[in-house]
Amino acid sequence: MTEKVCPRINYNYAMDGLSDSDSGEDWDELEETQLITCLFCTQDFSDRSNALKHLEVFHEFSLPNFKAKHALDTYSYIKLINFIRKKNITSNDLNNLSIKSWENDEYLTPIIPDDAWLMLDIEELEEKTTRPVAYPVNSENGCVTLSEIHFAELQRTIQSLKAQLEQRELACLSAKQQIDEMREHAHRLVLDDDTPESKERCVKSVSSEVDKGYFNTYSHFAIHHEMLTDKIRTESYRDALLMNSHIFNDCVMLDVGCGTGILSMFAAKSGCRKVISIDQSDIIYHAMDIVRENNLNDIISLKKGRLEDIDLEVEKVDAIVSEWMGYFLLFEGMLDTVIYARDHYLSAGGKLLPNRCTLSIVGSGDTKRYVDLVDYWSNVYGFKMSCMKAEVVREPSIEICNAHELITSVAQIQSFDLYKVDTECVNFSSSFELSVKKTGSLTAIVGYFDVFFDLDNPISFSTGPQASPTHWKQTVFSLSEPISITEGEMVTGKLICRRHVKDVRGLIVTIQIKNISQVYYLD
Repeated sequence: MTEKVCPRINYNYAMDGLSDSDSGEDWDELEETQLITCLFCTQDFSDRSNALKHLEVFHEFSLPNFKAKHALDTYSYIKLINFIRKKNITSNDLNNLSIKSWENDEYLTPIIPDDAWLMLDIEELEEKTTRPVAYPVNSENGCVTLSEIHFAELQRTIQSLKAQLEQRELACLSAKQQIDEMREHAHRLVLDDDTPESKERCVKSVSSEVDKGYFNTYSHFAIHHEMLTDKIRTESYRDALLMNSHIFNDCVMLDVGCGTGILSMFAAKSGCRKVISIDQSDIIYHAMDIVRENNLNDIISLKKGRLEDIDLEVEKVDAIVSEWMGYFLLFEGMLDTVIYARDHYLSAGGKLLPNRCTLSIVGSGDTKRYVDLVDYWSNVYGFKMSCMKAEVVREPSIEICNAHELITSVAQIQSFDLYKVDTECVNFSSSFELSVKKTGSLTAIVGYFDVFFDLDNPISFSTGPQASPTHWKQTVFSLSEPISITEGEMVTGKLICRRHVKDVRGLIVTIQIKNISQVYYLD
């Protein structure tokens, strides 16, 4: 990289909002003993005001504005300075980067010993307040016409504000998660509880009383009718058991979250010697009647309660069956209980049904849906309700997508081997690449999952928009603004999934695509 040499100029004036009188005590002492070396060239300065002005005049870089744009705190500011020093980056390149570029903790180590920039109290850095430029505005017949320059300036302002808001949302989310982790750590210290289980944040870590609301939703008949009439779901489990009855003949099977007991009865028909069926919701009482009605009570034993809290009265089982999948696969956190069952009760060489799942995404260009669902709030019976848009896109919708509106390739973002995963598998980050198949507007990212029973006679099914519909439908992450894409283009991004900081069964999903970042909440 060619070093840019700047002329040495004595600045005898102060920056607006950053005069010498505003300098902190640390900088006053520093200016008496140490020169301040420019971030992008080798020029030195004896005071902060001149150093900051130099950055603006010769490098077109405003540190106060940059701090405000990225919502820098003390640590992210320190990382930024050391990142610039280490990478020898230019101001132009820096303005095109996001905070992700320097968030690594390696940049907490000073590159230049006693670097003067690291002594700066960033709280003193405020975005400069300048008088707005007066653009000519034409008003005629009730219509306002803006100049191209004025319109472009407004667009840049909107994008800047959006970027700031997104960065602050991510910062708040990170802070919440850190506070939650610190609270749990403090709790363990007080109780002197350092067992492996206490370190996990999963369903077992919350009391059955706190978890009661989740199970109450399964006490209603409508949800069981919906699941039972889902032929793709129910017949896949039936076929996995009955078409592999030679594997399950004379075995002991555990049904986790048995509901009406349909999977337990399939297991009994497959030749199982004993089926232990567990459910915490009140539907278990009706399941008991159903089992007796079908003369299977000598094989199927039903128990009410959370698996984590009850005694199965057996040491090991030969197989575990469970229909645990939620929206976007991981919502509801029931996988935690299946993992607990696997670790505590499954015998060596035992079977899991299903044993593998994959999570995938695809891009949608359904502009009509976007107009009906998101843009609708721009004009509601003649009233502006644009403030509702942010809330609408924050919550993913569960719906059957129109396969004809899919305009990208599919990207598999995660695979789950149920024999190996632990409860931390819900926390993952996955980069993705989507190939654009049709020029248009990307309006949403569609998530779905596939389920596999890898047995002698394998069975699988998909909840994707190209497959027959299931009660899971698809999880649609609407974009706040459509993104223009062109056929043949490769669209890259990242999806970050985290367990919800307040709801152990919920999820927080962040999608970063084309320099846009949006946070979604499934709770």
